[in-house]
Amino acid sequence: MLILGVTAGRASFITCVAAWGDGFWELLPFSMQMCLIMFTGSVVAVSPPVRRALAWLASRPRTPRQSILLVALCSMLLALIHWGISIVGSAVLVRELGRRRAGADYRLLLAAAYLGMGTTWHAGLSASAPLLVATPGHFLESEIGIIPVSATIFSSFNLILVAIVVLIFSIVTPLLHPAPAETIEATPAQLEAIHVFEPPHPPAALKPAPATKLEFSRWVNLTFGALALVWVVDYIFVRTQHPVTLNVLNFVMMGLAIALHPSAASLVAAAEEASGLVFGIILQFPLYAGMYGIIRETHLAESLAGVFVAGATAHTYPVIVYWYSGIVNYFVPSGGSKWAIEAPYILAAGKTLGVPAAKVVTAYAWGDMVTDIIQPFWAIPLLAAARLDFREILGFCMILFCIYAPVVTLAFLLFPR
Repeated sequence: MLILGVTAGRASFITCVAAWGDGFWELLPFSMQMCLIMFTGSVVAVSPPVRRALAWLASRPRTPRQSILLVALCSMLLALIHWGISIVGSAVLVRELGRRRAGADYRLLLAAAYLGMGTTWHAGLSASAPLLVATPGHFLESEIGIIPVSATIFSSFNLILVAIVVLIFSIVTPLLHPAPAETIEATPAQLEAIHVFEPPHPPAALKPAPATKLEFSRWVNLTFGALALVWVVDYIFVRTQHPVTLNVLNFVMMGLAIALHPSAASLVAAAEEASGLVFGIILQFPLYAGMYGIIRETHLAESLAGVFVAGATAHTYPVIVYWYSGIVNYFVPSGGSKWAIEAPYILAAGKTLGVPAAKVVTAYAWGDMVTDIIQPFWAIPLLAAARLDFREILGFCMILFCIYAPVVTLAFLLFPR
């Protein structure tokens, strides 16, 4: 990026270094918001009520293909609600299915569990880019203003495309199940390796101390949950304006995370586990913010925007953004931080071509998902717990990718003007 800033951005090396260092902390609020999405999603997914719901679902299928269908549907639908819940919840569901239902191919179960991150998450309620541009004070507000989720997540185009994708993969994924002679089932060691959170129990003391009683009291968590519910009701039904933003999503998820755990002790234990999932965000986002600083302080955004404008029309530009976002995502698999790098110039090019910013954001979001299914980064926690290598599920993932990419490409070619 420093080299691009000097050459295409027409700035001195010292200027680029200064812009890089000055931009390092530009995305601190956004970084915290992304950490909270991953953190709260994990805490909710391991709560006892959610775990019981997943165990009940795991008892429903009667055949291997029904098991695959269940995992695929849950992964995609949970990702539409919250991608953090999808990652952790799908792993728990795979373990429950493996314990209860013999005959399902373990590799395809894992591929189906990863499906939400590769097909629906960036079109749902926790979509990073659409929620960011809907949040007041975001880093591009002076250029594009506030774009409500009604123009992105809840647009008719996005909702129809989500429905089509979920329908297609609900049919296709179970059909990929191999014949019984070629099926590879999970071993007991693999199933036991998938960690399942267990809430701590109060110490077996005859007269526990008041602090211990409070730590394991159900009413502490329920009180917080009730207060959060009051806020949500006031926000939705009393206030004249109630936009869906990253902050609103994280508040609701934090309230759920606390209310669904039986005690403060259980919440703290789940939070301690969840904290290990956010290290990638903490490490990556300042580095990408530095790159954004270079783009902002030099002419690099103008130069890169000129490249896009030269080979695009208003009709083809969404498809170009879709594939560009997908290719970059394969090498930089982070939808939120990557947006900070790409947004300045792809939005500038879209403005020049007369493409609405909401359409550019939507194309970016879908492109950011297209290569997730063949990129192992977000599957690492799932695969590590399952004791599988990515190459063992890559064959299934490649088939899913080869169906998904053309379907969405065609949708963007037909995207109404």
